[in-house]
Amino acid sequence: MEGRCLTVGPVQENCWIVWQEGSKRAVVIDPGEEAPRILATLSEHGLTAEAILLTHTHFDHVGAVADVARATGAPVTCPELEVEVLADINRFMRFPGFGPFESYDADETVVGGERLDLAGFGIDVLFVPGHSPGHVAYSFADEGVLISGDVLFEGSIGRTDLPGGDHQTLLASIAMLLDRLPGDTQVLPGHMGTTTLSRERATNPFLQELPA
Repeated sequence: MEGRCLTVGPVQENCWIVWQEGSKRAVVIDPGEEAPRILATLSEHGLTAEAILLTHTHFDHVGAVADVARATGAPVTCPELEVEVLADINRFMRFPGFGPFESYDADETVVGGERLDLAGFGIDVLFVPGHSPGHVAYSFADEGVLISGDVLFEGSIGRTDLPGGDHQTLLASIAMLLDRLPGDTQVLPGHMGTTTLSRERATNPFLQELPA
């Protein structure tokens, strides 16, 4: 598995571009802003975007969706519960000084439980609400990689004070990930640096209230 992380926008969101070694087909996850940088990275590596996957639809994760989709022709997959937000981003903005952003009508939707075959990867869609109502994570099990969006961070967890957020629901989602996936799974988060599930289980202060 090859990948590039582009940290974009004023709140430093991680957009991930991943592809199989030796392949020219890629998946773009959470293009939050700075579409020219994302497109330039695809071009630099001679990649064709086969799909754009969204973990959730907070503005910092979807601000460049329309531009990247238009330039690449790649279909956009959005959590089903958050399609309305993607289709009218600015109506759901809660923070002055950001945007405006271009809305987008999702091409595909997921709810969790699906298996996607994209760019040579088998990708399991996991429903992990708590940070947002429809949040999903993407597990690349054969590669030992989890793209977690804003569920789990290095030493922290997603905020739950936004509309639709719930702390206990988020902890239950993280507990499911810890139970379902191997501890050495590499976590590629929506903000900050990479980590592993076992490292977070052992050291993340927000997870200490979870059962052993």
